[in-house]
Amino acid sequence: MAKGTAERVLSMDEKTLENIKEAFAGESQANRKYLAFAEKAEKEGYTTAAKLFRAAAEAETIHAHSHLRAMKGIGSTEENLQEGIEGETYEYETMYPPMVEAAEAAGEKEAARSFRLAMRAEEVHARLYEKALADLEQDMDLYLCTVCGNLESSPAERCPICGAGAAAFREVN
Repeated sequence: MAKGTAERVLSMDEKTLENIKEAFAGESQANRKYLAFAEKAEKEGYTTAAKLFRAAAEAETIHAHSHLRAMKGIGSTEENLQEGIEGETYEYETMYPPMVEAAEAAGEKEAARSFRLAMRAEEVHARLYEKALADLEQDMDLYLCTVCGNLESSPAERCPICGAGAAAFREVN
């Protein structure tokens, strides 16, 4: 948890805080997992299962947001951007490098690639948060690479992180 959130939750009982952090993490992971399951079910032609997974994922988001509000995890936009900068910077500077190294040492190429792509995208995210924090009124076009999670201000011919073609980008509104 970044410094901003930690300062806001100081008044919460330690065990309750531990529980709500665990619940938030679990609900957040369930959301992402169920969306991946929905995509797989859709590709296999199981539309009802896909719909159920998407509905459950949305319910998990409701739970996660409720837990985040309860632990005072949402500050002002400026505080939230600063927390975003800190979180993304931690990921690309501290968290991912040893993960890449360990995966490569173990010969786990797919995991190493996944870590490496995320690490590079997180650095872009941190810089975009810094740019937004510097000027909250600015308008910014954003295009998401659906392969690696990179963000660009215009659709790229090729993603500079993963090399995906222009078709991999979608505008984020």
